This record gives sequence, structure tokens and C-alpha cells, in this order.
Amino acid sequence: MKEKSEKRKVVFISATRADFGKIKSILNVLSKDRNFKVYIFATGMHMSVKHGLTVNEIEKCGFKNVYRYINGAHSDELDEILANTVLGFGQYVKMIKPDLIVVHGDRVEAMAGALVGSLNNIPVAHIEGGEISGTVDEHLRHSISKLSHLHFVSNFKAKKRLIQMGEKKENVFVIGSPDLDLMVSKKLPKLKEVKRYYKIPFDKYSIVIFHPVTTEIEDLPKQINILIDALIESKFNYVVIFPNNDTGSEIILEVYRRRIFNNLNFRIFPSIRFEFFLTLLKNAYCLVGNSSAGVREAPFYGVPSINIGSRQNGRIGTNVLSVLHLDFNKEEIIKALDYYNSKKFRYPVNTYFGKGDSAKRFLKIFRKPGFWDIKIQKQFLDID
Repeated sequence: MKEKSEKRKVVFISATRADFGKIKSILNVLSKDRNFKVYIFATGMHMSVKHGLTVNEIEKCGFKNVYRYINGAHSDELDEILANTVLGFGQYVKMIKPDLIVVHGDRVEAMAGALVGSLNNIPVAHIEGGEISGTVDEHLRHSISKLSHLHFVSNFKAKKRLIQMGEKKENVFVIGSPDLDLMVSKKLPKLKEVKRYYKIPFDKYSIVIFHPVTTEIEDLPKQINILIDALIESKFNYVVIFPNNDTGSEIILEVYRRRIFNNLNFRIFPSIRFEFFLTLLKNAYCLVGNSSAGVREAPFYGVPSINIGSRQNGRIGTNVLSVLHLDFNKEEIIKALDYYNSKKFRYPVNTYFGKGDSAKRFLKIFRKPGFWDIKIQKQFLDID
């Protein structure tokens, strides 16, 4: 550690409600530790009114040193968002001079954070690298890992992949998925409170989260209409959450506006506070769509999920009982909806991504003697 009068400056970059939920438990433990000063660079969807201006939720959590930056006011093209974020974040780190940059996952904003760190000789820590998925996200995730110096992964398979990519095993730490820390919390709001807050009238409901796959934009109108056809024909109740802001999100939102905004079986939200979402998920009949929540959070609660399309390909084993993988086939989707919505199924808890103690593991690693002797120059490590 530095001298007692000095604190390590650690800056996190967060662009979505999802990645904030992933890193919140880590932000909490570092913020409470006298050895660290935490900064948050809030950008992306956090700064979008259309998506609920969720930067306000970050500040409501009591975190200090939250810097707001709009990176995509005029476009949802990923290359432009990347360029804008590199410019804004680069200026920000020159101002605060952090000891470490922490990025999460596979978003272009995380790529921007890793690039800025690498080009300014600032160490970068990457949370949840080494995982695979079925879209351009995977390319981004692996690229971010190669630009990062330290890796905090969710399981040993991810660690093995990073070592296979030439990363030093002593720089890869298995901590599990940090969002699970919140999932096991005894402080989650009660369902009655959540339903009252969001004016959800349903006693029985399932959750829908569907994101665009940027490599399948031409097929997206057909895909989303097939899903909506199935949802409407199932005649069940659904809590629908807006997609992320990737290219194609407007296509999805236009179908929502045209087909389900005025349908009494649907309640649609730009965003839901993460702890409130967890309570809704825990009590849902199933989760439908292509969100990572369907293959990560839902299995941890034993909640069934219907994963549609390619977005989560390879993210979790196909033998996980609670996850049903389907293509865009209306009849098959309706059949699955009818089955899972018929009664509240629950499956064995799946701990593939951890047990809910990630923040504790993260902090323990940060406190280790010698941890901060980080070498900026990386070398590719050949496998013998």
C-alpha cells in the first residue's frame, strides 16, 4: 500500500445498468476501505433519458466522485461510441491520475477504458474476462483482456482461456461473478414493495429482456416480431425491460411501441433498479429473451429461462437444466412459454459463476503484499 496519508485511486468505468449491477458490491467494499479512493466514470446508457438516466441511481447509492460523460448523443454506432469514450475518458484520467482502471465485460466503453489505460501506462483490471458468447461481444471481451494487466474472472474455465491467450496465471484471479453478491443479500426489497414502486399489477408474470445482436441486424425485425407474436399468443403477463443501446435497439423499441405498449398483459420499463430487478427475477415464472441474466442470474436462483438465438452461445453449458435454448421458431417458443408459465418451476441452484462472495475475494487480493507492484509492460506467455 501507499503511505497511510495516501490512498490508491481506483477508477471504474460503467456504461449500463447491467455492468453497474455487476460491480456494485466491489464498489461498496472498496469505498469503505480507508486505503482506497474510488471514482466512477458514468457514461453510455447511464446518460440516456430514454433508458432511464440511470446515472441518478448510481448517485442515489451514495457513491462519491461520479463523473458524468455523454458518449453517444448523436449515434448508436459502436465505432463512434468507442471513439467518443476514448476521448472523454482519456481526458478524465489525465485529470485524476488513477493508480488503476477497472473495466467490466465486453462493452465498447470497457474497450475504451482498457485502451486509455494501455496508452497512458496505467494498469487495467478486467472483470469477467475469458468468457465466450455468440456475437461481436466475444471479440471485444478478448481484446479487452489482452489490453488488461490483471484479470478477475468468474470461474476456472475463464482462467484457463486467458492463460491459453498468453496471460500470466499469477495475474488471473478467480472471484466468481460479483453480481451474485447482491443476489444473496438479505437486504433485497420485498416483492410487494417492488410491484408498488413500479406499478406492476400482475400476481403471475414472466420477464422479457431482448437485446439486438449486432452481427444479425438484417434478421432483427423478423426475430423480434416472432418473439412478440409468441408472447402475445401465450396470453400471459410480462414485465419487459428495454434493450441495451447497441445498434438495432430502435428496431426493437419500435416493435414494442407498435405492438405491446397498450397491451394490458405487458408492463414495459426503460430500466429497473438492479436490486428491484433481482426481486422480480426471483419471483418470476421464467425469463425470456437473450440477456446474460438468463444464463447467469436466473440459474443461480433456479428460475427457468428461455434463451433465444445466438447471443449467449457458449456462455454456459447446454446441460444446465433451468436454461432452454431455442431458435426463432414461434411454435417452439409458445410451447416453452405455455409450459413454464403453467406453474412456478424451480431448479437446483447453479453455482457455475460463483457463490456470492466475489467482493470479499476482490478486496483480499487488493490487500495482498506486492499486488500493486504491477508491471506495465506485458509479454505474451507461450504455453509449453
